[in-house]
Amino acid sequence: MPKHHSGSERDAPPGAGSDAPSCHLTRRQFLQSASALAGSPLMSIVNAKDAAAPAQATAASHSMPLVLKINGERHELVLEPRVTLLDALREHLGLMGTKKGCDRGQCGACTVLVNGRRINSCLTLAVMHEDDDITTIEGIGRPDNLHPMQAAFVTHDAFQCGYCTPGQICSAVALLREAQRGHASAATADVRQAGVILSDDEVRERMSGNLCRCGAYANIVKAIRAVAHPAAGEKS
Repeated sequence: MPKHHSGSERDAPPGAGSDAPSCHLTRRQFLQSASALAGSPLMSIVNAKDAAAPAQATAASHSMPLVLKINGERHELVLEPRVTLLDALREHLGLMGTKKGCDRGQCGACTVLVNGRRINSCLTLAVMHEDDDITTIEGIGRPDNLHPMQAAFVTHDAFQCGYCTPGQICSAVALLREAQRGHASAATADVRQAGVILSDDEVRERMSGNLCRCGAYANIVKAIRAVAHPAAGEKS
């Protein structure tokens, strides 16, 4: 005869016998498991930070004492050898006049004078200039005593946003010294001549390493020529 099953046996799900393992989780057990899983990525981040700490300590241990002479003043610093002169000026000494533009030596915004010569401070390391005489825009002139080049930039409206102006002025000051010493450029018609006449073409060529996104080039040329040739500058 066929075996009859009770209603409770027919409705029971497969594997619901007394010997089957229980898969039921209480709410408390579920939350505990979820919390454990969620904590795993956090622990990974903490462990990564702990692993990075020795590397940071190693970098700090490689720092070295350094004395820089900037705008006539001595500054004692402790820097890593990889710190650029630009970052030393801005981040460690607070001389924010020197600007960081491209950080690739292509725009000239970071131009400073080292021993009277213009350089891109983003392309040189601070540790290379311990015995050098460094001049930034802060050392060119002061608001109450402007350098003639600074005054000419104001008179001839040779800037707009002003971000590139410190580098432009430092470069222009060095340009005048180069011309006075007879240094030729790619625009010099006769490199054998004793003196250099700073024509518009000469100024444009010698300032070609300093970019102005606002396009104030025409007035920059006027300002530089006004300082180089005061009489001609007054007429322009």
